[in-house]
Amino acid sequence: MNSSNIRFCPVCGERLRIKKLACPGYQVEFPVDRQLSAYEQLTDENALFLQTFLLSRGNMKEVQERLRISYPTAKKRLDELLTALGLKEEQEIKTEVTMDMRKYMDGTSTKASDIIRNKLYENGGQATVRSKRGKTYVIKAVQDGVSFYCKELPIEPPYKFQVFDVMVDLMIEKGGRALKGNGRNYRLGFGGCTEDTLVGAIGKRYAGKENGDSVYDPVFVLAAVLEWAGVARNGHGFLELTPEYLQALR
Repeated sequence: MNSSNIRFCPVCGERLRIKKLACPGYQVEFPVDRQLSAYEQLTDENALFLQTFLLSRGNMKEVQERLRISYPTAKKRLDELLTALGLKEEQEIKTEVTMDMRKYMDGTSTKASDIIRNKLYENGGQATVRSKRGKTYVIKAVQDGVSFYCKELPIEPPYKFQVFDVMVDLMIEKGGRALKGNGRNYRLGFGGCTEDTLVGAIGKRYAGKENGDSVYDPVFVLAAVLEWAGVARNGHGFLELTPEYLQALR
């Protein structure tokens, strides 16, 4: 792991803070206490795109040529950069559960995706879930019937309920319990982001990423949703299927 680019604690996942500044010339240290800025927290991929965008003076055609990417990819990267910097305007997500959305409900299914979608719809299309450390996140149903939205998961398009099946499948493969992993400080296939971790499985099986790619780590929210739905217990560094859910699978 490159410690010069570490942004989150590899043990607990909390954002790191800067506690001191040092002068290499006079060997003097100055105590400080501040969070890393949004620019310091950029992934390597986002930092490269920002540098290229500035060098190209905002000319998207030139950005495409420099990075050898298509226009849709360049636009997606720009949206991701704006989101990471907190500069993208949040769109209002309607949460009214329509008849078209209800057709996706399956009250007999034991798939995690169906259980969570059903519970969310029964809750009026919106729910508040709580993380292991007590942080709350608001989950909203998207009117396409297959996706959900959370402002703490700023990706486009939003996650589909299917992502929960990927997580449960891995836990079943690992005997009912799997490590969350760390996709914030590692690339896919390395360190705490291997395919046998939840974040690695999401990157590989859901997002279609390849080893060496940067991945977005959504487990801190998704784990809270799985616990809210009674599918898994949200432990410190791991997720474990509940006895009730395992019984339903039999």
